[in-house]
Amino acid sequence: MTLSSAAGRYLPRLADRLLDDRLHAMGAVLIEGVKGCGKTATARQRAGSEVLLDIDPEAERRAAIDPRLLLDGTTPRLLDEWQRAPRIWDAVRRAVDDRGLSGQFILTGSATPKDDAVRHSGAGRFGTLRMRTMTLTEKQATTPSVSVADLLSGIDPAPANSPVSVRDYLDHIAVGGWPLLVGADQRAARTYLDGYLDVIVEHDIDDVSGGLRNPRLVRRFLHAYAQMVAQTANLSTIMKRARDEVDDEADVPSRHTAEVYLDALSRMSIVDDVPAWDPSVRSSKRLTTTPKRLLADPSLAASLLEMSPSRMLDDLATAGFLFESLVAHDLRIYAEAAGAFCYHYREAEGRLEVDYILETRDGDWLAVEVKLGEAEIDKAAVALHRLAERIPRRPTALLIVTGTSLAYTREDGVHVVPLGLLGP
Repeated sequence: MTLSSAAGRYLPRLADRLLDDRLHAMGAVLIEGVKGCGKTATARQRAGSEVLLDIDPEAERRAAIDPRLLLDGTTPRLLDEWQRAPRIWDAVRRAVDDRGLSGQFILTGSATPKDDAVRHSGAGRFGTLRMRTMTLTEKQATTPSVSVADLLSGIDPAPANSPVSVRDYLDHIAVGGWPLLVGADQRAARTYLDGYLDVIVEHDIDDVSGGLRNPRLVRRFLHAYAQMVAQTANLSTIMKRARDEVDDEADVPSRHTAEVYLDALSRMSIVDDVPAWDPSVRSSKRLTTTPKRLLADPSLAASLLEMSPSRMLDDLATAGFLFESLVAHDLRIYAEAAGAFCYHYREAEGRLEVDYILETRDGDWLAVEVKLGEAEIDKAAVALHRLAERIPRRPTALLIVTGTSLAYTREDGVHVVPLGLLGP
């Protein structure tokens, strides 16, 4: 059973350039992201020396005595899993001030401390980089020909054909973008993901939630969350979904407990919701502020729902939501590489909904609908044009990302692009 054909070699990440940019500009860089997404490996490509707090108890003891004892070494100095010794933050901040140089430290962490007051303001000292699991392009599973950066610049894509099939996408959903699973088979992925979720539920959340942990209730909450991936759902809706599947109310977390779990899972980057877009619109349409629910990697939702690729083929409705979560995952990474942010758009009562909006700091934007197959492409194009009519600033592109094979531009100007052809 092979875990990874890429074991022992580093596959380049889109975060590499973003890390370089921040190291050039800032005294220290904080890399955050879900456990197992490759933060340490990426940081090590640039680090001159390192301290690995999660596997070095002596380093943790030294940090407890005086965190400055860990700061000397060739720069950039990597302080991995720094949150295990939170006093490191202020020590690094002071060292950056004293040295007056860029690129001194890289801090990585799989969870944000509960008390952000522990971290005095890092403005002007710390750059932040959010890492996610790998995209299809980073896994070298696809060869992109349509650039998100080009689309945001108003450059139309050329027609092309993708060899990636629907079954291929479902396989990628089940395995996920975990660096350790690049090239892994389905059996290895199931074993890895089962163990990963067990550790989250049984142990890791306890460190972040302040001890308010009941593994059965955490798993119930995560299962309900997975059922709502790629959908706008408030916490009450998620809790109702959890209640609908059990006979005993004791098997469902209380509202307060659910709020604690959501906060903890968000700080662990297990939950990775997409915020709502709030543009300046011509009309007085009321917009929802509820985020679109997503987990850190589509494989987590597939594992929680016990959806193998074969089961997805038998349940195309669920497969559609899981495919959208895969698209959203990759879109967000491509958007960040292009200097853009990702949102969703939904009017109150669902009068108009568009899956994703990518927007740059300059206000350039494009709209994205996601469809696994061809059946609803016309409907998606109508929604995109309706949104464009509402926004004073014209979009740079209207895009439908699909699980089909052909990239083309429709007569109405909407670009249809298979996910397998999309890249940064």
